[in-house]
Amino acid sequence: MSMSLRRRSGHGARLGAAGLLTFAALAGTGAAHADVAAPRALPAGCSGTSPITCHYAVAPGNYDVTVSLGGAASAGQTEMWVEARRLMLPATRTAAGSVATYSFTVNVRQPEGQPTGQGGTGNPGLNIRFTGSNPQVSAVSVKPAPQPLVAYLAGDSTVCDQPSAPYTGWGQVITTAVRPGAVIANYADSGEGSGSFLSNAALFPALLSKIRANDPVFIQLGHNDKQTSASAYRNNLDTMISRVRAKGGVPVLVTPPVRRLFDGNRLTPTALHVNGVGVNLPAEMRAVGAAQRVPVIDLTAKSKALVESLGTSASAQLFLRSSVDGVTDNTHFSQYGATRIGELLLQGIREQRLSLAAYLR
Repeated sequence: MSMSLRRRSGHGARLGAAGLLTFAALAGTGAAHADVAAPRALPAGCSGTSPITCHYAVAPGNYDVTVSLGGAASAGQTEMWVEARRLMLPATRTAAGSVATYSFTVNVRQPEGQPTGQGGTGNPGLNIRFTGSNPQVSAVSVKPAPQPLVAYLAGDSTVCDQPSAPYTGWGQVITTAVRPGAVIANYADSGEGSGSFLSNAALFPALLSKIRANDPVFIQLGHNDKQTSASAYRNNLDTMISRVRAKGGVPVLVTPPVRRLFDGNRLTPTALHVNGVGVNLPAEMRAVGAAQRVPVIDLTAKSKALVESLGTSASAQLFLRSSVDGVTDNTHFSQYGATRIGELLLQGIREQRLSLAAYLR
């Protein structure tokens, strides 16, 4: 993803602010003869070598997390994932003996992945996993986040925190672009259409109960509205919009990204979400947005331009390929594809000048 992360480099000062859980392992600190390249123990709560896994017994909520990477005798290469495969830090290199510090706000919930428990419910508390060719972590700190801006995601399997590779939703990779002070709360769930998402207690009602004033709610539903009438689809969207607004939240409509289904060099109507009863779902969503004066990120148009520009062959890398992933799937994204689609979503956030734009890296 073409986004950079600010970092603070140094040799890992211990954090000790009130209310802060600090887990640091800084061997040799305070000794005049300390060798900065000496091997360092892992922070408390962490174990393993590759991956390094850390667990903190915190209640559901939002937490500010700061990690220090590096400090070993050899250069490091580390990725950071939280909860159910939510990417916070892409592969990042640290030079031998150096320490780089990064901060994030993380949403913790139970179940930690898809709200209906598809793919497993995970473990209570905050789970962090450091992967990469030579992952290194020298300190981790966790503290409750003081009322961050929470961006809620209402969507389907193309958005959700997919528990198992290679399937990846765009909602679990845009997290790398969000600065501390804002957080992504991904309530997307596999197989959901606009009606089922609205009615399932674990989905829209659960999301709605947590919204505070000015929290944005991104609504991308349509992939599974294959037999939904135009009036039913619009009514479902209208209901979600009115209920989000009643809580003081800010609804944002996101038209569904395309499927990879070509007729020659152009995508088919099915790829563009004209459903089985002839309803052009993105067009209906745009109409609802105009009527309700709700921002619309046209991810259908943006992804259509991307997929068609790549063509029938190169566009396959955005989705799942048998040769690479063991399955051919022209709807669900690879990690690379989710990253590219996520970039388009972030582009739309900036174009619409939404509140979350101020927190993007």
